[in-house]
Amino acid sequence: MSKVSIQMDPIELIDIKADTTFALALEAYKRGHELFYFNPKNLTFNNGIVTARGKNILKIQNKINEHVLLSEEETRDLSSEDIILLRQDPPFDMTYITNTHILETLHPETFVVNSPFEVRNAPEKLFVNKFKEFIPETLITRDIIEINKFKKEFKEIIVKPLYGNGGKQVFHIRHDDPNFTSLLEMFFEHSNEPIIIQRYLPQVRNGDCRVIMINGEIAGAVNRVPPKGEARSNLHVGGRAEKKILNKKEIEICEALSEELKKKELILVGLDIIGNYLTEINVTSPTGVQEISKFDNFNISSKFWDSVENYI
Repeated sequence: MSKVSIQMDPIELIDIKADTTFALALEAYKRGHELFYFNPKNLTFNNGIVTARGKNILKIQNKINEHVLLSEEETRDLSSEDIILLRQDPPFDMTYITNTHILETLHPETFVVNSPFEVRNAPEKLFVNKFKEFIPETLITRDIIEINKFKKEFKEIIVKPLYGNGGKQVFHIRHDDPNFTSLLEMFFEHSNEPIIIQRYLPQVRNGDCRVIMINGEIAGAVNRVPPKGEARSNLHVGGRAEKKILNKKEIEICEALSEELKKKELILVGLDIIGNYLTEINVTSPTGVQEISKFDNFNISSKFWDSVENYI
């Protein structure tokens, strides 16, 4: 039995039928691990000591509205833990980055999953550019002249924030879109960050493939099909999950990334592939475990814990 802390968004509010963190916590509970839960805002660094104010998970079960029983709140020295799951959702902002710095002081004596150093240095829409032979044409900039040149070349493009998540503020822009300039103004007024622009892949209409990788190995995949008239296939914006069998090119992409993921101790990773193009490498809080497990009748959470326990 190990002592496991989970840094995550409010556990009382999660969708237990879809949430990956819930599935991981439930499997840990079944294995007899002692669970402690805390919100990222309650993480503290005090004279070199990392503490978190949170609650013990006394019971967790697959029962809607009764899925978790928590203890009274307490403050815990996280160096006493064996494992910490870094599972809060993006945005990948300075708060997120600061938390990775704090948790890095514990790792690897307390094993943090995924590695906070590597999470900080591998944001999903930047890390993917290391594998340029597999990605669609991509531009990262704030330079409007360069953006317009890119749009003129490829006609249809996808525009999204560099550190966004969950399909938020993702726009499909056609060559004659009259609102394009206004859209760029909106992005730049609300943030000093560059944006990411990619050639639009019409194959997204047939689905966006999410592959879950566990310690560099393929654990399973699901196809996420966007609603009619929508370019986003994320499940929580209306995408529909379908069973997915990987083709030869998709397997090639996964295998090409395998050693890099292992080397970086990125144990749980979600790859997004559209039309045989790699579009994102999700390392912060990958989702899709429950959907894949249902279609494939395979317990990905068990494979995850087998891998983590081998590190301890």
